Amino acid sequence: MAYQTKILIVDDEIPVCKSISNALEGKGYTIDMALSGEEALNKEEENKYDIIIADLMMPGISGMELLKVVRNKRSDIMVIMVTGYPSIKSAVESIKLGAFDFIPKPFTPQELRSLVSRALESRYYHEGKVAEETKLKPKEGVKISIHKDLYCIADNSWAKVEQDGNVRIGIHHIFLKVIEKITSIEFPKENEMRYQGEACLGITDTNKHIHRVWTPVSGKVIAINNEIKSDYEKLLNDPYKDGWMLLITPIHLQDDLKNLVHIETT
Repeated sequence: MAYQTKILIVDDEIPVCKSISNALEGKGYTIDMALSGEEALNKEEENKYDIIIADLMMPGISGMELLKVVRNKRSDIMVIMVTGYPSIKSAVESIKLGAFDFIPKPFTPQELRSLVSRALESRYYHEGKVAEETKLKPKEGVKISIHKDLYCIADNSWAKVEQDGNVRIGIHHIFLKVIEKITSIEFPKENEMRYQGEACLGITDTNKHIHRVWTPVSGKVIAINNEIKSDYEKLLNDPYKDGWMLLITPIHLQDDLKNLVHIETT
């Protein structure tokens, strides 16, 4: 019998658990539910899930506390946090603490399925099992260099503070490695505001999966790399330099940077 991905859904509201479960039905997953962090820990100890989808704010053991415990025991487990808008900052912090990603309410079934798919592909990538022939990848011989002094939402987006105080934003190379070939990218408009943890880019791939790139630093969009719109290869070949996506003027930079992972060396 082929192995089935095991997913645990954790929320103190039964309708929410059932809604998430219904969105994932028919995809070949084995799905369990837990109505508290305590129940989730007991079930995880017994079943060793591949993915846990947990509400960030729960009575008793919160989603954040659950994340810390399970990631301390198993570094390979993928945890997806479900959050409401008031908790977006905490959701960004959860990624720094080891969550794979988060999904803000309300979300569509397709957005949830896309995120679960990317979580599995990311796990396969770190295990060396990604089917590279189906992915966008750099030209042969091109080596991706991660430049120093980047602040990241891990495996999602990066920010670089320029000398003039503005912040350049781009997509993390692992994010690009684990999605299918890009068919479209939705950009914000210049002069629009974007806040940390909100989507700054929307990417659709050949499987019609919808992927959100999170804004690492809050601010006003002052420039967009329009060359990317007609040449996705630039994004793949050099995501940390010529493949940048947005330039923003930050509004509370130092507070935002505290929630990000700092890469100090090349």
